[in-house]
Parts: sequence; C-alpha cells; structure tokens
Amino acid sequence: MALRDQFTDQLKTSMKAGDAPRTSTLRMILARLKDTDIAARPKGIDKVPDEEVLSMLRGMVKSRRESVDLYRQGNRPELAAKEEAEIAVIEAFLPQQMDDASTAAAVDAAVAETGAASIKDMGKVMAALKAKYAATLDMAKAGPLVKAKLGG
Repeated sequence: MALRDQFTDQLKTSMKAGDAPRTSTLRMILARLKDTDIAARPKGIDKVPDEEVLSMLRGMVKSRRESVDLYRQGNRPELAAKEEAEIAVIEAFLPQQMDDASTAAAVDAAVAETGAASIKDMGKVMAALKAKYAATLDMAKAGPLVKAKLGG
C-alpha cells in the first residue's frame, strides 16, 4: 500500500476513534504532502514518489525535534510533549533506522567500496551511503563517523 493511501486510511481510522491529536497530525502530514506535490508540478511531476514523501516526513521530524529542544529550554513541557506526540505519529510511517553498529558497518563498507583514503573523499563516501541506504540511514549520524574514519 502506498504511503498516500496509508495516510488517508489512518486519518479515517483516527477520526472514527475520536483521536483528535493523531487526526490533527495526520491532517498536517497530508497538507504538507499536498504542498510538496504542488511544488513539484513545474518539474512535470503530478505526485511525488514515496522516496520524496519519506524525505518530507524526515524533515518534519527534524523540525519537531528542534522545537522540542527549544520548548524544553523555554520551560514549556506541555508544548514539548505535543511535539513529541506528533513525532511518534510521523515516525510510524518511516522505515526503521539502522542502529549504531549497522551504521558503522555501512560506513566501513562504503569507505572500502569507494576507495576513499582522505577527508577529501568524504563526498564520495556520503554519496555512496545515500544511494545505498537513503531510507534507513541517518545521514546526520553517518557524517561524523565517515569523517573520523577518513582521519578528519
């Protein structure tokens, strides 16, 4: 089942269950998806593919995590809790992220595969990681590992 269909089905289910916070988050996801589709129209794309939808969801999670940090600094735990609840709903649609050991193994494999020898080759390694593990690898965690591996 496509992600778009999952969003719609989950929205219907949450509306029937009377789960207002979940319904609100799902409506927010669908609105953001519609904006993404509209932004892609000049490129000749009517509906963005699932890879771009996943990227959009990751961006939504990232911005909410930043908001949680700011709310905690501002002593607003109720707003932080609301953002964390939204993160949980959004992350339910994302594939499971690699753990630290798997990430390290993927970095080692990418370094070996690209033949990277110095920090100047970091771009090649990151491109290889993104091409192979885009859906399941947190690139923000992989970057420092690659840098350390290449002696940077």
